[in-house]
Amino acid sequence: MDTRKTGLAATRRRVVVTGEVQGVFFRDTCRRTALQYQVAGWVRNLPDGSVEAVFEGEPHHVALLVEWAGQGPPAATVRQVSVVDEEAEGLEGFEVR
Repeated sequence: MDTRKTGLAATRRRVVVTGEVQGVFFRDTCRRTALQYQVAGWVRNLPDGSVEAVFEGEPHHVALLVEWAGQGPPAATVRQVSVVDEEAEGLEGFEVR
C-alpha cells in the first residue's frame, strides 16, 4: 500500500512464528492475507521449522497481519510469535520465499 496517499508513515514488522507452521499452507495463506490487507513483504520457512515474515505498510493493516500470524491458517498450531519493529524499506508486493 502506498502510505503516501493516506499521509501515514509505513510500519515494518519482522515476525518469527513457531509451532506446527510448516506444511500447513502458512506461507500461501499469509501471502493471500497480506494482499487482502495491502501489506507488502515476504514470508519463508526457516530450517528449524519456524516461519519468518516481514510485513510493511499502513500501521493498522500491518497490526492485523501480525495478529493473523498469531493464529495462522486453520491447520496450523502457533506456539509463539516474536515481533521486531524495523525501519520501513518501501517494499512493494508480497512474495513467498
